[in-house]
Amino acid sequence: MQLSLLSLVSIAPVAFAQTRSSKRGLVYVPNDASPEDDKIWVQSGSDLTWYYNYGSTPSAAFNDVPEDRFEFVPMLWGTVDGTAFLDSVQSLIDGGRNITHVLSFNEPDSQYNGGSNIEPSAAADLWVKNIEPLAEKGVKLGLPACTGGTEGLPWLQQFLANCSQQISTDDEQKNCTYDFVPIHWYGNFEGLASHMGQYAAEFPNVTQWITEYNYDNQDLSTTQSFYNTTSEYFDRMDSVSRYSMFGSFRSKDSNVGPDAVMLNNDGQLTDIGAWYLGMTATGVDPQSGAGGRLTPAMAAIAFSCAVGALVVL
Repeated sequence: MQLSLLSLVSIAPVAFAQTRSSKRGLVYVPNDASPEDDKIWVQSGSDLTWYYNYGSTPSAAFNDVPEDRFEFVPMLWGTVDGTAFLDSVQSLIDGGRNITHVLSFNEPDSQYNGGSNIEPSAAADLWVKNIEPLAEKGVKLGLPACTGGTEGLPWLQQFLANCSQQISTDDEQKNCTYDFVPIHWYGNFEGLASHMGQYAAEFPNVTQWITEYNYDNQDLSTTQSFYNTTSEYFDRMDSVSRYSMFGSFRSKDSNVGPDAVMLNNDGQLTDIGAWYLGMTATGVDPQSGAGGRLTPAMAAIAFSCAVGALVVL
């Protein structure tokens, strides 16, 4: 077997300068198989200021982290009984937690890949019971986070129409309260920018949160380039208040491709993971570790050993 120098270069990570941003947050569900990964996101020097976990209660893994350093944002993921979500958030507030924002309905326009798959009318009923009352407590409300597909905006339009019907009377036409609109996108940067433009046209002067995004199933160089382009774009766009990249897991656990992740298979920060936390590149190959792809350093050692074996022969 022989490894060419070209093959070694092709798997070497692309270097970019680190950047820091107060907008960056974490979308993260702790994995019982690798609890040691939990503390990576709140280590000293981490740039992350907020997180959500698709649920209404904070992750126990972050209980020892001050909330003014790492803010929890509750989410009403899908259908609940009665006012269960409102009661849960109220309990957090009563317990002294400063809840400033809430998210709602994860990809309600989809039955696939974690979508809550709920009809606009049913979501509107739950919104009025569980989300709308929080505005009176000073909590900022996020609209449902639809997919980046063609059904997303029509779903939102119907939802808002149903919501208005729920709270209007014969004498007064009302609209439901919202403060920001979350956006999901999986695809290239040009598509993302266009999608954000569509939302800006539909919801003028409404702040955007990019709560899930990635360029899925691409090679490492393309994925890294996408990350750097989007981060720079979000950070300079006044219309984007917060963003959270979907990729805070190990390569072997990824459903967006093995290179579109923040951790390799041993739980080490990849370049994207380190950049996202505001740190310098690590040079860790996403697919390395636990029997994965060789890192450039490991490949170089293997190459050296192979050449040495040939010399001996």
